[in-house]
Amino acid sequence: MEHQKNFDKEPKEFVEKLVTLNRTSKTVKGGRRMAFSALTVVGDQKGRIGYGFGKANDVSEAIKKSIDRAKRNLITVPLKNGTIPHEIIGTYKSSSVLLKPARPGSGVIAGGAVRAIMDAAGATDILSKSQGSRASVNVVRATFDAISKLMDAKKVAQARGKTLDELWG
Repeated sequence: MEHQKNFDKEPKEFVEKLVTLNRTSKTVKGGRRMAFSALTVVGDQKGRIGYGFGKANDVSEAIKKSIDRAKRNLITVPLKNGTIPHEIIGTYKSSSVLLKPARPGSGVIAGGAVRAIMDAAGATDILSKSQGSRASVNVVRATFDAISKLMDAKKVAQARGKTLDELWG
């Protein structure tokens, strides 16, 4: 019994959310060959999030690949009191996502892929509207475009060459 590994229930660093799982088939001489693609979002619920897309011949391998890719391209969300600092629109191809800050107690008002991203990021109050293409990969990329364009007060002050006190008045 001494050789048994110690399996403590330690909390994971990242929350992993599966956005979509898609099955595709290719007709070959012997019949149909199935393949799977997975889109996942990972986040530490403290503002760091990433997304990944993986393809494989079985479901678990596709999910594993997508999670590995998501952990490789993490970005930070400038969250303040559970919401974003300002309104922003992100676009990718024909998908556009509008993100708006919300009052405390509003909750995450978002659907599908945007909700998964905001939950993984740790946002507690946010409003969103997804317009145009509803393809989940495009919605995820549009949301990440919006998040990457967000600026917090420090960045705005630095860009204008002022201090935070001068900015707030």
